[in-house]
Amino acid sequence: MQLAIVDLAARWLHIAGVLVWIGHNWANVVNHPRYRRVLPQDPPETARRVFLAASKREHGIFRYASLVVWASGMLMLWNRGQIMDAYALSGSSLWIGLGVWTGTIMVLNLWLVLWPHQKKVLGYVDATVEQRLHCTRITFLSSRTNSFLSLATLFFMVAAAHGA
Repeated sequence: MQLAIVDLAARWLHIAGVLVWIGHNWANVVNHPRYRRVLPQDPPETARRVFLAASKREHGIFRYASLVVWASGMLMLWNRGQIMDAYALSGSSLWIGLGVWTGTIMVLNLWLVLWPHQKKVLGYVDATVEQRLHCTRITFLSSRTNSFLSLATLFFMVAAAHGA
């Protein structure tokens, strides 16, 4: 019974995290369908602190939602003894394993590619204007990569749960 409660809690955390993380990705696609080589303008000094606080909160929730999704997914697989089979893409864990791999790639892309460049674009890290403009393209492509990988990840998760 205790493992069932842990599994249920992990499943709800996983679903809530997916809604936040993937929802943010797709909201970005809808709001900015094409790449534009522009930088966010600096707000007037009086509004700068409010802008930075809101921006840090939004990007923080988005980034940490990815960790909640990944960790809760790993917890569910661990409860079932499937982590190694999923990563090895073996047997009946093939479909969920494909979802695990695409989800892991998405988390790594977010934390190791998108976020370091996004910090420069938003001005959290000092960078020249040219560096910031270069980073806008990288963040755009990295974000789009995750948006489209999310479709594959969701497909594999559903396929695994419904007898593929």
